[in-house]
Amino acid sequence: MIEGYLHNAIRSLWPDADISVVDIALAPAERAEFGDVATPVAFRLAKMTGTSPREIAAMIVEHLSNNKPAELDRIEIAGAGYINLFYSKEYLESRLAYILSHADSYGSGANNGKRVIVEYPSTNVAKAMHVGHSRTSFIGDSLARLYAFAGYQVIRWDYIGDWGTGFGKVIAAYKKWGSRSELEATPVDTMLALYVRFTAAAKEDPKLEDEARSEFAKLEQGDTENRELWKWFREETLKESQRLYDLIGLQPFHVSIGEAFFADESKKFVSEMLEKGIATRSEGAVIVKFPDDVPPVAMLEKSDGSTLYLTRDIPNLQYRLREYQPDKILYVVANEQALHFEQLFAIAKMLGLDSAKLEHVKFGLIVGADHKKLSSRTGGSVLFKDVVEEAITRARDIIAQKNPTLGGEEKERVARAIGIGALKYNDLKEYRTGDIVFDWNRVLDFSGNSGPYLQYTFARTNSILTKGDFYSEDAAFEISNIYERTITVHLLRLQEVVDRCLSDNAPHHLALYLYELANHINAFYEHVRVLDDADQAARSARLTILKIASLVLARGLHLLGIDVVERM
Repeated sequence: MIEGYLHNAIRSLWPDADISVVDIALAPAERAEFGDVATPVAFRLAKMTGTSPREIAAMIVEHLSNNKPAELDRIEIAGAGYINLFYSKEYLESRLAYILSHADSYGSGANNGKRVIVEYPSTNVAKAMHVGHSRTSFIGDSLARLYAFAGYQVIRWDYIGDWGTGFGKVIAAYKKWGSRSELEATPVDTMLALYVRFTAAAKEDPKLEDEARSEFAKLEQGDTENRELWKWFREETLKESQRLYDLIGLQPFHVSIGEAFFADESKKFVSEMLEKGIATRSEGAVIVKFPDDVPPVAMLEKSDGSTLYLTRDIPNLQYRLREYQPDKILYVVANEQALHFEQLFAIAKMLGLDSAKLEHVKFGLIVGADHKKLSSRTGGSVLFKDVVEEAITRARDIIAQKNPTLGGEEKERVARAIGIGALKYNDLKEYRTGDIVFDWNRVLDFSGNSGPYLQYTFARTNSILTKGDFYSEDAAFEISNIYERTITVHLLRLQEVVDRCLSDNAPHHLALYLYELANHINAFYEHVRVLDDADQAARSARLTILKIASLVLARGLHLLGIDVVERM
């Protein structure tokens, strides 16, 4: 809204300027005396017009002051040409009323008719999910929520890793050493143990690799026994994965299709690429070369005739474009797969598969204090489910110390919400492409930039509202101090922050916004009397602001996939 007024002022003052390249860059002011929001737009216009920034700022301020919008109280120049804007008290109070009356939809977007596919967390059959899968799970789930909130039709897609030569090893190992009763009791752990045992044995006896290739070849050819084993392994893995997804609160997937679905199409795809001259044979393998070797050569088929992940990804893309007509496809996959997606997108461009915007939403590793990939004491992978269970256990112990009155089902529900919320926020507060140094003390810190701190702020607010017997029909909208004003101005930014999350495919913008909101709420507690204020009108107004702030805090946490608790 304010951006619109600034754009109109610029159009009036400089009608020949190309407004499309002028970035208003409206941002919260650094200090209250500098206004509610500020813009450096005069510096940008100075480069275009050859006029000094301060002179440009003076012209814009004069124009806005002469045609002052009701939303603004005053406009000032600061420094060499910054423009500081102060909202009117009446406008801020009217926005509070609007937010409360539109609590279910505030900050959201109307249905925009656009469709986005979000691919995550890519479950691998016969393998336990390691801690790295937490990143794709948390980032993917949050982005799916954010896109839906912004008005997109979202298709959540778990692209299952259920094909490849690794299955030959699992099948061969099961036939040699497997026990049906053991696998039924602990499916994924047993399959993983068989895989590890086979891999170790193959180092001593390389002929075992031939057995694995033979078993996978039989699977590809439709061998009845191997197909039944494959279906069984797949079903058991997905059941176990779903239990974990339910525990951490991932929203249901719309599509769960694996690589095997595209196995036959991948063979046809290789033939078509050779016929079109896009792919060539090299030492028995089928490869694709790109102009200037950017990206490097991609392999579509090995010399033994087996296909690769990339070979199945193109038929998958063709299927998605044909069946779902998305405007955008997000692949929430680790940084380590960057080359794969460069090659995938380059081949897609060659084939004219450009009806949707393809984006690799890459992310870094979870590392220990030594900045090496997080590993168990034995040097193996840290399992996702173990980290989740540990978080819940630690949260349960902390709650028992902080609030011994909680018990039974409520204690367990709160421990689950805090433990899982702590893991999610610890991930989502960071910009996704960087590595995360995992530290339990920081993860479960109740006073720092953490999930428990935000959840505690909500619970504390809820407690005050309960004690104050607040009801929406008692709402009063009156801003009487800087703390109330600061909260209100911050609340106005929700939609802007959501838009920025989508622009960067990065939920950390929302996490920071919520952390700042929690800080503003707690500063309000410390400096403003609420429950013991004898002035009933002021008391109602302050409870109203707390109610509205708690609604926005809860909605924002939901968009991160984090549950709130009423007490903790």
